[in-house]
Amino acid sequence: MVRKDSVIGIIGGSGLYSIEGLKVIKEVRLKTPFGRPSDKYTLAEMQGKKVIFLPRHGRHHTISPSMINYRANIYGFKYLGAEKIISVSACGSLKDEIKPLDFVVPDQFIDRTNQARKSTFFSQGAVAHIGFSHPVCPDLAKVLYKAAKKAGVRVHLAGTYINIEGPAFSTLAESKLYRKWGADIIGMTNIAEAKLAREAEMCYATLAAVTDYDCWHKSHKTVTADMVIKNLTKNVQNAKKILKFAVGLIGKTPSKCSCSQALKYSLVTRPEYIPARTKQDLKIIIGKYL
Repeated sequence: MVRKDSVIGIIGGSGLYSIEGLKVIKEVRLKTPFGRPSDKYTLAEMQGKKVIFLPRHGRHHTISPSMINYRANIYGFKYLGAEKIISVSACGSLKDEIKPLDFVVPDQFIDRTNQARKSTFFSQGAVAHIGFSHPVCPDLAKVLYKAAKKAGVRVHLAGTYINIEGPAFSTLAESKLYRKWGADIIGMTNIAEAKLAREAEMCYATLAAVTDYDCWHKSHKTVTADMVIKNLTKNVQNAKKILKFAVGLIGKTPSKCSCSQALKYSLVTRPEYIPARTKQDLKIIIGKYL
């Protein structure tokens, strides 16, 4: 029997295009006000709970980080009832102590992307300024950390994820600069997801799988896709174990986060000045505040 817990969204990153052990209910292809998501959503059961799975790059990895329709992806999760999102992502390490095949549950982000990707729902006659000083749901992050421990993998709780534009890897100068900034890991996808999930009042946390040291490391003259993919395969199997434990742990203790109230004091535009089309498009996000 499926318990009445939070509906859990899972975003599969590089290498994670499906999850074994899911009791699939159905697949859904959506068209949102922001376009089409990366692929079909898989609605399923895991550990007696409802989960929704979406491969970020498409199930055949055909979408580059800069070309992902992040707004459509997150909107789709909201539309389908997800309240929490676990984002599984490959990343590079910027610290000696964070080794390839480790996992990191970051609590901060640095945004080095540009307008190649849209990272707000509020662009057509409605303005909202969300609080983003703490961009990750602390309760969901703790769940991921505990799940990784239960899975027996090496995991680091907290750290800063620097999000570059991609799809090229960093130059050596950039990699050294990011280390001086104090960043811990580097990736190409999570900042837009985190911002949009916060606007949509959903809990969001990242399970980052370390595939390599970035090019700063003495063992790496450069970072190649081949290098990343070799460790990616190993990481994916561990990520699936962690997800199984994480889904089981969610709801075991009361949530104290404020993610579901993120827009309470953030919507600046008065309702009467928001265009009717925008109100309709964003109804599932701002409806309770209108």
